Amino acid sequence: MAFSGFDPEAFLRDYWQQKSLLIRKAWDPWVDPITPEELAGLACEETVESRLIVGGNGGGLEVEHGPVSATRFDALGTADWTLLVQAVDHHSPEVAALLESFRFIPNWRIDDVMVSFAAKNGGVGAHFDQYDVFLIQGLGQRKWQIGAMCDEASELLPNGDLRLLKDFTPEAEWLLEPGDMLYVPPGIAHNGVAASDHCMTYSVGFRAPSRGDLIGGWMDDLLKELGEEDRYGDAALDPQSNPGEISAKAIGRLHAMVTEKLADRDAFSRWFGAYNSTAKHPEIDWRPGKPMTVEELTEANADGVTLIRNPAARFAYIERASGAVMLFTDGEAFDCTGASAEFARAICAWPEMQLSAQILGSAATLQLVVDLINRGVLAIES
Repeated sequence: MAFSGFDPEAFLRDYWQQKSLLIRKAWDPWVDPITPEELAGLACEETVESRLIVGGNGGGLEVEHGPVSATRFDALGTADWTLLVQAVDHHSPEVAALLESFRFIPNWRIDDVMVSFAAKNGGVGAHFDQYDVFLIQGLGQRKWQIGAMCDEASELLPNGDLRLLKDFTPEAEWLLEPGDMLYVPPGIAHNGVAASDHCMTYSVGFRAPSRGDLIGGWMDDLLKELGEEDRYGDAALDPQSNPGEISAKAIGRLHAMVTEKLADRDAFSRWFGAYNSTAKHPEIDWRPGKPMTVEELTEANADGVTLIRNPAARFAYIERASGAVMLFTDGEAFDCTGASAEFARAICAWPEMQLSAQILGSAATLQLVVDLINRGVLAIES
């Protein structure tokens, strides 16, 4: 499915991270890529992150963390509950296909697709997120309310699992039908309530690392490389009139010891690419039972080979001034040149690709493909 009557360029210019936008019939026609029964089946699995929110729009919501048993579903009744299943795109190719419409935003910013199923009056309460989200209405109807901008000072109810707002005043309200989509920027309060007996919503969320995450992660990586012998030195020390002073010269040397490492842009790029590509759900493992060899890959291509990405794997690359690229996936960096660089750009752009004559003619690229298959981030389509 693809967007209908939506202008990505105008959206990025006028709305992205600025204000909410309701898009009627963003998909026309709309077809749900997953059924309520399939979603409930995922929620029963140990390796799938799911939550059950019990209670209606009037308050008193309670959270139950999955897996959710079949008997629990039988006891829920016909109103006042919501099932939330995280990263459904990692388990359903049909749900993953929704993300192709959002490629006007860089892949490294995309997090996952959460899918909810709600009985009438079900919802998760008024809240705000720290990231952008597109709320796509599937089966049924949902009433959405938008409120004011929130921040860390916004008062919350004493329910740590849900982080619900204590005070919420709607500023706009809409009833969404199948195929409608609501964009909500970071920090904007919103509240959704199922207006029909069966209500499905697809939430496309985006990653936004905090300054603290970046500094903490980057510093942790730097500390692994620093040895005990790398210490402060002050040869040709000048005598001081007051030994209690930390001189400006000393502060300059100390500050330089820290900032020289922090200012290494290439090292930061390599760290961030690996950090950002670390799998959120590594348990979705596509590694072959027996490691593949270059010879086996070449032989398989006699029948035509299409490579597909593990939906749980994250791919990205960074261009180098030399024309080479750094490919990142599964928290690892791969330096690529020539045909390997072209392959890296292509596999980051598309969820699947065919092996070309250029790839088959490059020993380095064939080895890279085999390495990625054996890591479980790529596979040969059956």
